[in-house]
Amino acid sequence: MKVLFVSSGRKGVVGDVVRNQGSSLEKAGIDLDYFIIKPGIWGYIGSIPKLRKVFLKGSYDLVHAHYSLSGFVARLAGCRPLVVSLMGSDIYTSLFSRLLIRLFSRYGWDETLVKTRQMKELIGIANVHIIPNGVDIEKFKPVPKEIARQYIRYNGDKKLVVFIAGKNRPEKNLDLALNAIKLINDYNIYFQHVYNVVNDEIPYYMNAADVLLLTSYHEGSPNVIKEAMACNCPIVATDVGDVRQIIGNTRGCYISTSDPGDVADKIKKALDFNNRTNGREVINSLGLDSGTIARKIVALYSEALKSKKTS
Repeated sequence: MKVLFVSSGRKGVVGDVVRNQGSSLEKAGIDLDYFIIKPGIWGYIGSIPKLRKVFLKGSYDLVHAHYSLSGFVARLAGCRPLVVSLMGSDIYTSLFSRLLIRLFSRYGWDETLVKTRQMKELIGIANVHIIPNGVDIEKFKPVPKEIARQYIRYNGDKKLVVFIAGKNRPEKNLDLALNAIKLINDYNIYFQHVYNVVNDEIPYYMNAADVLLLTSYHEGSPNVIKEAMACNCPIVATDVGDVRQIIGNTRGCYISTSDPGDVADKIKKALDFNNRTNGREVINSLGLDSGTIARKIVALYSEALKSKKTS
């Protein structure tokens, strides 16, 4: 099966989330190409004729667009059958955006994917598929803490709390993380905001960390949580997306409110746990490894192709 992935990408490079899913599908036997849209309104508009040309020339069986704007572009370019993944940020926006997504999902997209049940309920579309992103358990795996700390060049004796998010991502709520850390005076903590780091290095930060901290306002199905779980890293996270369902009763992992005092209290509990978790076992039991997720997506591709033949 030959599939074209469509997504935006800064500097002509596809994002890690999309690239990781593409890699898992290639391992599952999919012949995959990428079409990258330059961010910005004119980038999306200008991509419509370019994508149409690539689609017709490439003889693709199916197009899979990531994020709603890429889905709009793919449909206007005449790509069919068309699968569109909504990633979270495109749903937690304006009512107008959600109405537009509902319109395209009903009349323009062949299959629509969301990451969580909460996303499905918010978007208000009955026939969407809930398939979260999987985690590459071959890449994200436990590494001895001393080796991981050597790799990231951290040789301090303080407790390491990492916050992994891009710099200009207000929805990640960095201020809440910083305010919580300021309240912890009785622990020797080093807080590290990790950004502009290649994806292959992220597992080392998770294995080096005593706690991974996520303080987002909203999320779909945050990959960083599943990745940290696969590395058996203790976690403190706000109750967003499917974090509560993924963490469950995993010892050493805690859900907080958006109050700095509560976040600080949960960080203390995670530090007092002073051990690695069994998060990797939980990820495998939930079927959230990238191989299992890839097989679900391939099955959906097959259904989309069958629908095309019968329509």
